[in-house]
Amino acid sequence: MTMSSYRGTLPPVTTAGPELGFGNLTTRPKRGRRRWSLRNIRWTKKKIIFVILLPFILIGLWLGIKFILNASHIFKGNLFQIFSTTQLKGETEGRVNLLLAGNSTDDPGHDGAALTDSIMIMSIDTRNNKAFLLSVPRDLYVDIAGYQHAKINEAYVTGEQQKFRASGYPSGGMGLLEQTLGENLGIKIHYYALINYGALRDAVNAVGGVDVTIKSESSCGLYDPSTDWTTGGPLVKLSNGKHHLDGREALNLARARGDAPGSCGYANSDFTRTANQRMLLLQLKNKVTSTGVLANPVKLSSLFDSLGRNVKTDMQLNEVRRLYDITKQISDSQLKSYGLNDLNGKDYLKSYRTPSGQSALIPAAGVDDFSDIRRALNRLLSTNPVAQEGAQVAILNGTETFGLAGKNQDLLTTRNIDVTTIADAASPATATFIINAAGTTKPATLKALKAVYPDSKVTTANPYATKYPNADFIVVLGDDNVTSVTPQ
Repeated sequence: MTMSSYRGTLPPVTTAGPELGFGNLTTRPKRGRRRWSLRNIRWTKKKIIFVILLPFILIGLWLGIKFILNASHIFKGNLFQIFSTTQLKGETEGRVNLLLAGNSTDDPGHDGAALTDSIMIMSIDTRNNKAFLLSVPRDLYVDIAGYQHAKINEAYVTGEQQKFRASGYPSGGMGLLEQTLGENLGIKIHYYALINYGALRDAVNAVGGVDVTIKSESSCGLYDPSTDWTTGGPLVKLSNGKHHLDGREALNLARARGDAPGSCGYANSDFTRTANQRMLLLQLKNKVTSTGVLANPVKLSSLFDSLGRNVKTDMQLNEVRRLYDITKQISDSQLKSYGLNDLNGKDYLKSYRTPSGQSALIPAAGVDDFSDIRRALNRLLSTNPVAQEGAQVAILNGTETFGLAGKNQDLLTTRNIDVTTIADAASPATATFIINAAGTTKPATLKALKAVYPDSKVTTANPYATKYPNADFIVVLGDDNVTSVTPQ
């Protein structure tokens, strides 16, 4: 059989069409071929972006869960309050006071672990964007109302044991501590935070350590040979200068009093310790708010955990949100640090032996006489810049008009200016003038004095420096003041 004799038993031949360069031949298109389009490309980009963002979404979710779990342990109220804000107690008066108390209940082997050996008050001037930290020494001998005289660090323990309850105060130990501070020092406490010492250690570790500068008057820096039970070495051994501390080292610095034999650099013992505590808190605050921490999810997570384990407070979440909004407006230069022993450079405390033989501290004026301390604190707690400066002003009468200095003293007192001396001037004055012995350190007071005596000249020449060495300003009244004193 030849090919020419074959009759149509084979199917027609099909080959590729002209689009592939084979003439007019055609082919069947392959089924299932996907046609790519701009729409497909856009969807692919979305998936790529999603894949890139997914880790950040998971990290945010993880941090959110961490925050919620820890916030439920720390703060009162509904967790959804974090999305709102509310006015703080004391904010309408311009002053919000927070009590920070620290104990060692996280250290079961520590003697007297429940005693609040660290007591600080953070006071916030909400009108002028200022704040200060005030340390109250643990050995301050006070009247714990309704109970007995004791060191102030015992108030919390007593309140817990006696199940303290009183209107206007939290129940338990923190309530009694608030009441004790208020009745002795005249400070109204609005909120509290009870903190285990472990919070400082864990928080410092969470943020990668803190930097401190030791400025001891001793060439040895700071040295406390008490045993660090973690390393077996001395509790604190830091030379003068800058140091980077981990959590353990920071906690040791906060605890050390330098009262062990062979200690060096702790000239003021517990006062040095409380000053170190305030320094550590300020440095920790700076580290927590730094970009390196806020942008690091691992550090933030560890920080949340350390707070959740170690802090108790009576603040609501929306109050915490408001507190953050206020404090972020306060610059470091407007955040001051004080100890109760050295307000305005004056020592208000002295040593005392209690009836039971304990070594303690009492006001320099005597047991239970907190009048001088209250006056000093009132200046700090005032929202008036003049009162905050606490300048000492002397008024000297350079005229023959009797009682003129006293009249001006009454006037300046209404302006929150503390007149400490009234006397006669050494020589007559025809025109009133102001001697500025404070330089640039008390600008609000100088401004207030110039408002009262608008036509007076200001000079730094001070012929009265020897006679009135503590005066920041000396107002010498001239004849022009006899008939003209600026009203108000």
